[in-house]
Amino acid sequence: MTKQAPWSRDEFEAKLRAKGEYYHIYHPFHVAMNKGECSQEQIQGWVANRLFYQLAIPVKDAGIMANCWDLQTRRKWIQRILDHDGDPEDTTLGGIEAWLRLGEAVGLNREDMLNERFLLPGVKFAVGAYINFTRKASWEEAACSSLTEMFAPEIHQSRLDTWPTHYKWIDPEGFSYFQMRLNQARRDVQHGLEITLDHFETRKQQERALNILQFKLDVLWSMADSISLAYEFNRKPFGAVTDENISHKGFM
Repeated sequence: MTKQAPWSRDEFEAKLRAKGEYYHIYHPFHVAMNKGECSQEQIQGWVANRLFYQLAIPVKDAGIMANCWDLQTRRKWIQRILDHDGDPEDTTLGGIEAWLRLGEAVGLNREDMLNERFLLPGVKFAVGAYINFTRKASWEEAACSSLTEMFAPEIHQSRLDTWPTHYKWIDPEGFSYFQMRLNQARRDVQHGLEITLDHFETRKQQERALNILQFKLDVLWSMADSISLAYEFNRKPFGAVTDENISHKGFM
């Protein structure tokens, strides 16, 4: 069997970027949200569940750093943790705090968001799968999974462009997360892309990278599926037998 030649650096990058057509911005729930078709309860459900993903991001990044023996990479990558947890030496809002303020802006109670009152098990399982992958994979593969950030600025900008018009009941101060992530995501993409293009050199490795990126896209799409099922179609977990949220708490 003839061994396939690797794609050139430009071809490989183009194939990675082409995965953007499967980004969750095209999920019907996100499409409806950006068209102004979601109710307050649906927006709240999305914000409350997405918080679990936000809380997991610095945990994911810490896992990548724990597996990485390259000093220069760790020096750059640590900025991602500071971006989300907040830097005690910087007054800039951390991403998690900014998301909690978004929750308050859409009418949620901070304590309810943090105690998992609204968290759907499907969202928790999807995020858990992502965390487990980044802990077990090589740091280069885990970094590759973060490349969904290539597509993130578009979704952040679309919310900044449409939400103030469609959802006038939301306090505009809550939009700070989307604004701050515009530049942060673009910066992070450059580093993650550099790692991926340098590390995945053979065709087999490049195809592996594309599959890793698809895995992360699966995670995001599955989260949207769970939220859509619960809040668009009113099929919350155990809804057929109880009105209470009896789902397990914590990270099992």
